[in-house]
Amino acid sequence: MEDEVDRLVAAWRRERPDLDVEPLEVLSRVSRLARHLDRARRLAFAEHSLEPWEFDVLTALRRAGTPYQLSPGQLLTQTLVTSGTMTNRIDRLAEKRLVERLPDPSDRRGVLVRLTRAGQDRADRALAGLLAQERAILGELSQAQRAALAALLRQLTAPFDNIPG
Repeated sequence: MEDEVDRLVAAWRRERPDLDVEPLEVLSRVSRLARHLDRARRLAFAEHSLEPWEFDVLTALRRAGTPYQLSPGQLLTQTLVTSGTMTNRIDRLAEKRLVERLPDPSDRRGVLVRLTRAGQDRADRALAGLLAQERAILGELSQAQRAALAALLRQLTAPFDNIPG
């Protein structure tokens, strides 16, 4: 079965036979898949009145386990945004009553961000919707193919995920 990347690669091979365009065969597909995944994610989140960034913050808190709270610094580490951006996000989620700020008992000046029951429910429903979308995207692959693909992608992404700083 031919796809758009096959056509793109064939055109580059014809136009620039002096270049090795083999990386495009993998990375152009990853890029195209990322765009499709982004659309699927936005659809899954929109069905639950969430933006992707809201889902990221809510699910970071949900994954923390009971009592579903983290410091703003811990949220920064998990979501890879600046402190100013995180403050804005926490403010907006608190206005929607999806999170609440609590004093940090171990640091008088610190706060903890806790998922509210409404936030937990919204995160859980959005996650279920996202997983349904992602299962559909992976539907053409067998369990063994999905496992092999996950292992190969891990091999590519791990060096980026383990860069200090």
